[in-house]
Amino acid sequence: MTSANTKGQSRRKFLKTSLVASAATVAAPAIAQQAGPIAMRWQSTWPAKDIFHEYALDFAKKVNDMTGGDLKIEVLPAGAVVPAFGLLEAVSKGTLDGGHGVLVYHYGKQTALALWGSGPAYAMDANMLLAWHKYGGGKELLAKLYASIGANVQSFPYGPMPTQPLGWFKKPVTKLEDMKGLKYRTVGISIDIFTGMGLAVNALPGGEIVSAMDRGLLDAAEFNNASSDRVLGFPDVSKVCMLQSYHQNAEQFEIMFNKTKFDALPDKMKAIISNAVEAGSAEMSWKAIDRYSQDYVELQSKDKVRFYKTPDAILKRQLELYDEVAKKKAAENPLFAEILKSQLAFAKRATRWEQDTVVNRKMAFDHYWGPNGVATKL
Repeated sequence: MTSANTKGQSRRKFLKTSLVASAATVAAPAIAQQAGPIAMRWQSTWPAKDIFHEYALDFAKKVNDMTGGDLKIEVLPAGAVVPAFGLLEAVSKGTLDGGHGVLVYHYGKQTALALWGSGPAYAMDANMLLAWHKYGGGKELLAKLYASIGANVQSFPYGPMPTQPLGWFKKPVTKLEDMKGLKYRTVGISIDIFTGMGLAVNALPGGEIVSAMDRGLLDAAEFNNASSDRVLGFPDVSKVCMLQSYHQNAEQFEIMFNKTKFDALPDKMKAIISNAVEAGSAEMSWKAIDRYSQDYVELQSKDKVRFYKTPDAILKRQLELYDEVAKKKAAENPLFAEILKSQLAFAKRATRWEQDTVVNRKMAFDHYWGPNGVATKL
């Protein structure tokens, strides 16, 4: 009896100890959660009213929702902490935890950064350039590029943009000579291209362009798309917009984290962010088609803007000047040359495949919406 009683007491003591230990284990995560979610303060390079800032907010919400609130990203508009062109330095130093912008805004730090969107991209569109980034070596080259300037950032290019207009002018541009001498706003390698075309170029962030045109500091300017241009007030200072250009034929956005802070995140959270980038890229593309097409109609019907196609002579000259600029910069900058070589190799097969495979939709457009279009009869 004594032996059995002793064994019973030992068993009860063991179970009690195990239960206490289990309770402590279960309680541990709850204690850790009491510290609260990880909070990050971001800034975009866009005015609060721009659809681009909306894209930044969309991405932040995606991450916040997908992490169940364990990571909370707050996104401030351009100028809230630093000027738009100061984003890279602020994120690298940790003044900001992250941000939303475009790589071309860092052109002054390293000219090769403009190759993610500034120029004709060797006949690729923005989605194809992102394909090169993910599968053709661009991701590794971008990390190498940022390391070369000591930037402590983790970068995620995303969100392919449609071809951007040549810009807003006082009167239609009908020939190459019409461009010469104009005071014009652009950024990145486009600065060199348009300077070579005889324009006086000024790089300004989006929020400053319209006021500069209003004060006569600019004769013409480009920003990006129908929605952004409309809400920023371009129709108030110009009624002429020239569509189609090679100067920013394949641009995309950039989501940027301070690398030290990103590396410290749990692996699960990093995976969520990586997948949120791709989900955000798709959503942005679809939203852009919807909103840009609506504003394109309203710019004409409500704001009385006239749209014209950029003359082929100007487009051809852009390509010629881009080749000259790229050759010069590649000779000065080995990383620039390495990225060009990588892009050319990918573009050669990707664009050949596209040209041979994808049907030209102009015939279908004319069939339905042309002068004798059948859409109204369907």
